[in-house]
Amino acid sequence: MELKQKIESLPHTPGVYLMKGKKGEVLYVGKAKELASRVRSYFRPNADVTPKIRSMVSQVADLEYIVTVSNLEALILESNLIKKHRPKYNVVLRDDKNYPLLRLSMKDDYPRLEIVRRVKRDGALYFGPYVPTGGLYEMLRLLRKIFPLPNCTIDIDGNAERACIEFEIKRCLAPCTGNQSKEDYRQMIQQVRLFLEGKDKVLLTAMRALMEKKAGELNFEAAARLRDQIAKIERALEQQRVTSTQIEDHDVIALAREGEAADLQILFIRGGMMVGRKDFFFENVGETLDEELCATFIQQFYNKEGLIPREIFLPIPLTEASVLEEWLSERRGGPVHLVFPSRGRRAHLLDLALENARASLTNHVQIREGGEATLEKLKDLLQLSRLPRRIEGYDISNIMGTSAVGSMVVFEEAKAKKSDYRHFRIKTIEGANDFGMMAEVLTRRLNLLKEKGEAPPDLFLIDGGKGQISAVREVMEKFDLGSVDLIGLAKEREDRWERVYLPDLSDPIALPVGSPATHLLQQIRDEAHRFAVSYHRKIRDKKMLESPLQEIEGIGKTRRLALLKHFGSVSKIREASLEELEAAPSMNKAVARKVFESLHS
Repeated sequence: MELKQKIESLPHTPGVYLMKGKKGEVLYVGKAKELASRVRSYFRPNADVTPKIRSMVSQVADLEYIVTVSNLEALILESNLIKKHRPKYNVVLRDDKNYPLLRLSMKDDYPRLEIVRRVKRDGALYFGPYVPTGGLYEMLRLLRKIFPLPNCTIDIDGNAERACIEFEIKRCLAPCTGNQSKEDYRQMIQQVRLFLEGKDKVLLTAMRALMEKKAGELNFEAAARLRDQIAKIERALEQQRVTSTQIEDHDVIALAREGEAADLQILFIRGGMMVGRKDFFFENVGETLDEELCATFIQQFYNKEGLIPREIFLPIPLTEASVLEEWLSERRGGPVHLVFPSRGRRAHLLDLALENARASLTNHVQIREGGEATLEKLKDLLQLSRLPRRIEGYDISNIMGTSAVGSMVVFEEAKAKKSDYRHFRIKTIEGANDFGMMAEVLTRRLNLLKEKGEAPPDLFLIDGGKGQISAVREVMEKFDLGSVDLIGLAKEREDRWERVYLPDLSDPIALPVGSPATHLLQQIRDEAHRFAVSYHRKIRDKKMLESPLQEIEGIGKTRRLALLKHFGSVSKIREASLEELEAAPSMNKAVARKVFESLHS
């Protein structure tokens, strides 16, 4: 069906529409209360739309739509489709990580805090998120300083023969040996819960009452311990609970803009304490309205497995606030309110978030402008055909041809784009042939670009000299990419000068020491090397585990790792005597004999 016919036959119902380009790529995903009127508004002659939308409409070759029962269903579907397709003309949140949380399972006999990144409906308590991650470990250190929580992973049943050193240095009360009763342990965990929930007055009142009770029972050691804990909690609260004296959970979102750039800042406040903050930088938001930015951010940020607070503060009212509240409440399993404070303490929190957003935006813009200047210098220095906004760096890692792997790292606007990094396991080359391996990696990469209909980068950077450059250039010519810039970066031994090899020059170019352009190339080369080596080690370690030991009955993963760690390699295990095997960690006589006989058969 022609595009015009599809537009004319659109239903008058809620739904989601996908605008597609000539190659079938999704350009834009949108939702509408009424599909027909919303989509047709894009294509009316002299439609009052922004230059960005006009540019998108000119590229639309096809249209797909999905009818939904309600506006809420359309919102959920739109969020999922944007996450899946990452369309060019949507504002897309480039961070899909789940942030660290603390989990406390109250169903366990001896509950312990653990770090997780997803919230499950399992009856456990979750606290956070803690962003950056350093804030999480700071909180754990504080908790363990105040409360003698176990720091081990053993099953606690109260029957262990002896306690570990944590008990000796008074960082744990050894519930594993029965030294701390289940009742006392539960009491301590309840105190931890109250602290994390921000219920300071309840916590301190309960602890003071318990301290007096212990003193009345002449248990002065326990009373003194409680006295010290109370003092530590009061000091900690004085230092950390600075945002509010009330027990509240909020997310506070603020927006700062400058030209086409924007920064959204979110503060995480839990129990009246700011436990973290995170900023999201958007480079080309153009004429996108503040309301659309905020609404899109809420849809994409909370479309993850995380904790949603009861209230979210926003800088401006949203037209679709009621639909977003309904969706957020469904995800949280309880009511969620979008609040637009204009005065009082809540407005002060918004001002704090805005101040952070402006500072982050200034920092991002300065970094971007510095990156632009570095790319200009790099272009002039190497006489490149275009500004290298996207650079792909490649490296090979192997030991005499074994466990060979390749790596690809990506830098856009002089910054690493880790979401685009790729690993390659070498499949067609045997033996120590770095040139052939590099050619294989580039062939596979360019085939993938061709299949997806994506453009190549502005610059290919290869770790190596003339040999690697020649091998890669042959591959690029087969794909008719002779016009794309290609360089090799190598450093001569006992020489501080980095040298760049170009396909058409017989002699390399020595890069100036200390130049930002030199530092950028070194950073890309070193990152490609690090990424390749880490993958090579992973493959190699996996092969070590896939050893003859796997075939032996009674040797599971734990024993296999213990043996390899103790002896160093399979060959050393084979050389060991029966007595040495029996004395090894995690072994007994019966299993040691099986290992010995199997490796010597």
